[in-house]
Amino acid sequence: MALASAAPGSIFCKQLLFSLLVLTLLCDACQKVYLRVPSHLQAETLVGKVNLEECLKSASLIRSSDPAFRILEDGSIYTTHDLILSSERKSFSIFLSDGQRREQQEIKVVLSARENKSPKKRHTKDTALKRSKRRWAPIPASLMENSLGPFPQHVQQIQSDAAQNYTIFYSISGPGVDKEPFNLFYIEKDTGDIFCTRSIDREKYEQFALYGYATTADGYAPEYPLPLIIKIEDDNDNAPYFEHRVTIFTVPENCRSGTSVGKVTATDLDEPDTLHTRLKYKILQQIPDHPKHFSIHPDTGVITTTTPFLDREKCDTYQLIMEVRDMGGQPFGLFNTGTITISLEDENDNPPSFTETSYVTEVEENRIDVEILRMKVQDQDLPNTPHSKAVYKILQGNENGNFIISTDPNTNEGVLCVVKPLNYEVNHQVILQVGVVNEAQFSKAASSQTPTMCTTTVTVKIIDSDEGPECHPPVKVIQSQDGFPAGQELLGYKALDPEISSGEGLRYQKLGDEDNWFEINQHTGDLRTLKVLDRESKFVKNNQYNISVVAVDAVGRSCTGTLVVHLDDYNDHAPRIDKEVTICQNNEDFAVLKPVDPDGPENGPPFQFFLDNSASKNWNIEKKDGKTAILRQRQNLDYNYYSVPIQIKDRHGLVAKHVLTVRVCDCSTPSECRMKDKSTRDVRPNVILGRWAILAMVLGSVLLLCILFTCFCVTTKRTVKKCFPEDIAQQNLIVSNTEGPGEEVTEANIRLPMQTSNICDTSMSVGTVGGQGIKTQQSFEMVKGGYTLDSNKGGGHQTLESVKGVGQGDTGRYAYTDWQSFTQPRLGEESIRGHTLIKN
Repeated sequence: MALASAAPGSIFCKQLLFSLLVLTLLCDACQKVYLRVPSHLQAETLVGKVNLEECLKSASLIRSSDPAFRILEDGSIYTTHDLILSSERKSFSIFLSDGQRREQQEIKVVLSARENKSPKKRHTKDTALKRSKRRWAPIPASLMENSLGPFPQHVQQIQSDAAQNYTIFYSISGPGVDKEPFNLFYIEKDTGDIFCTRSIDREKYEQFALYGYATTADGYAPEYPLPLIIKIEDDNDNAPYFEHRVTIFTVPENCRSGTSVGKVTATDLDEPDTLHTRLKYKILQQIPDHPKHFSIHPDTGVITTTTPFLDREKCDTYQLIMEVRDMGGQPFGLFNTGTITISLEDENDNPPSFTETSYVTEVEENRIDVEILRMKVQDQDLPNTPHSKAVYKILQGNENGNFIISTDPNTNEGVLCVVKPLNYEVNHQVILQVGVVNEAQFSKAASSQTPTMCTTTVTVKIIDSDEGPECHPPVKVIQSQDGFPAGQELLGYKALDPEISSGEGLRYQKLGDEDNWFEINQHTGDLRTLKVLDRESKFVKNNQYNISVVAVDAVGRSCTGTLVVHLDDYNDHAPRIDKEVTICQNNEDFAVLKPVDPDGPENGPPFQFFLDNSASKNWNIEKKDGKTAILRQRQNLDYNYYSVPIQIKDRHGLVAKHVLTVRVCDCSTPSECRMKDKSTRDVRPNVILGRWAILAMVLGSVLLLCILFTCFCVTTKRTVKKCFPEDIAQQNLIVSNTEGPGEEVTEANIRLPMQTSNICDTSMSVGTVGGQGIKTQQSFEMVKGGYTLDSNKGGGHQTLESVKGVGQGDTGRYAYTDWQSFTQPRLGEESIRGHTLIKN
């Protein structure tokens, strides 16, 4: 590969901020050339031009000793990268050589900066130089796989434009060089020619990604690494092959033409989407080969059926020898073969059939759960599948359910068994028609019409045997009347001996008789009552009483039957009722009467209710719905027990007399009635205080406690001075246990104290009187065991003196009648207040 050359034309038109001055000295042209340039030179800038022909006309190689400058064939000098002249002068040499004449000349170029600074001389190993910003231009390269050489085989050549000015050495790296596979490629370092050393397999290495390098003799790299892609061209060296050497497909038998069987796939390792991998399929051979049932699509490899006559019963497996060829199936293409196995799936396209057209068997009468016949069938469908498993059915002759037929899962045979006893005296033989089908439904693809069921005839001969008595029917019902008396005869159970068709010689025994109502005649089987037949007995269910009877012949063989005595109802029970009822006056003032009648519905309600004359004064009875009645009080009665005579009559007039005990209670439900003694005539209700009464009692208690507490505080804080009146004898109170003062009480004992200087008053505030807010002061005079009440202010409080009407200067003596007239009205008022508080 080569670098693209930069066109030097019209360089003077570039915006260069410098001027070019070419100094021509009167000296030899091959000695020195002086050029004056700016101190800062950009890349690709024209520095000057020298006349190369004057030095060497036939120069075949032109190169610069400094890589920073590039010399063209016309003598133009360009910079290869940005350059700053670090000294006043900078010089380099231009070497000219002629390969034919083997001549070599040198031109010394001296650059002088405008700033009069001498340019710095660059050493050839100076690494401060920068590479060109240009990239290498890669040239596509390819190699044919499996190449025959000769080796080494030339691949391509890479070149750098820097080789015009410098000595360039080339190198490569990457897979095939210094990585696996090693030493597959190498490059001539002087020419840049790349060679391959051996043949390559594309299926192993599709391409190689290498990198090319160009460096100068002193190790400087004027170019970036060059990516080199070497593609390996495909050669049709791989034959296609089937992914599976043996492939098995399945398809139902009798399928339609064009049914997809499966798809075969093959693989070719050559390059995809080329003629080398364009595959074609075809069937080389079908085994068995006649008739042809299958075809394959040459491009997709899909196998389909070509006929609708695939029959598993004729051939269940086919083999196809397949070929796959590349190059679009052309004869020169590579190919391979494989085997495809196609298995046919079974369908129920063959109905089962009996091996015999008819069967004959025999069985003893009265035998049950016994196998009497096995029938075989043949079926061409796949064994041990629902397509061949048989299902047997008895089509005719089994109306009484004496037989059952099943399938033996191991042999697929039909097993005929007797499940109910056969009677020789009724039939000597039974003819059955038996059919057979498969578990699976018949295939619609096998035929347009469903095949008819295969049937056969089975003749069952019944062998006579000496059998015991027969109890037929097993349950016999006889009618009787409710209340039928004891000692009467009833027709009993009858059994027969089937051999003689009569009951002679049979003996009867009673097996079950819960309440022992009957005895049985062992010769005739008739019954005789031992008790009165009662329909209302607990042993009678649904008006029926059962007796179990066994009939035994002479040799001990027996049969058992049941005799059901059906009892017709008789009105022999009067209505009954609970003897005690409760009336809760807090809830309702009546009681509901619910009589019951043990007789049947035709002898029961509607009922009629009657009260005796003695009970009509306090009670009244009301009919409700014919089954119940309401007993109601005529007025509110005391809480007590009451006896109420009552009569109840059913629909046919049978009367029952009852004496009800009625409890009248103060309750909400009958269970809350707490009456203890029936003989108690006065039962007081429980006294329940209301919430306001309880509140009044609590507030009264609190008020009383406050008063006591106040008295206690006053008496403890104040000092009471003991004072004695002048007349001590007149101040004593006589203690008496009588309601009124005795005869010994004189007026001197009942008088108000006089206000003297010897009397010390102890007063206390007594709240509000009468709710009017009037405060009064009461004086208590301490005497021996008593006190006298006096009013200090005389207003708002009534005293004994005010009642009597005496003045202050009275002697203070009062008669007994005065005391009584003063105290009795006030005692009455306090009593009334107490009763009022209790009621509240």
